[in-house]
Amino acid sequence: MSVLDPGPVLYFHHRSFEDFLLSCSFRQKLHKLSGIWDRELHERHLALLCLKAMVSSELRFNMGNMDSSSIKNADIDVKSTVSPLISYSSLFWVDHVTQIPSDKKMMKAVQFVIYEKLLFWLEVMSLTGNVHKAYLILRRAATWKVCLHVIYL
Repeated sequence: MSVLDPGPVLYFHHRSFEDFLLSCSFRQKLHKLSGIWDRELHERHLALLCLKAMVSSELRFNMGNMDSSSIKNADIDVKSTVSPLISYSSLFWVDHVTQIPSDKKMMKAVQFVIYEKLLFWLEVMSLTGNVHKAYLILRRAATWKVCLHVIYL
């Protein structure tokens, strides 16, 4: 098994590879890549990118472009209807958001996704076969720093 999945989205199969990239020995040997160590900066960029995608019109009603609600998810070509950005953002936004301190901009985006885009997000999670992860993602979001007051207002 390789360390990375091929394709437009970078997936690490082994936590040890991510740990290596952030290790002191990697920093010492490849100091030209010093920007990789600022994990909070990168997590913030990824969180904002995910939330920006989810707030955009790309996350919308009828993500599967179905003519009828009786069509099964298995009969939908998910890759042609859900972009890799929306697919990744829907699955991993909370991973990035929970790694950084909250701020107003981030809180507003999370609030918008929860209040305005929740059903569209759930549709993407269903279409991509990840709806079983939705509860845990929302639970993690609810425990994120001061996010409790945003979700439960």
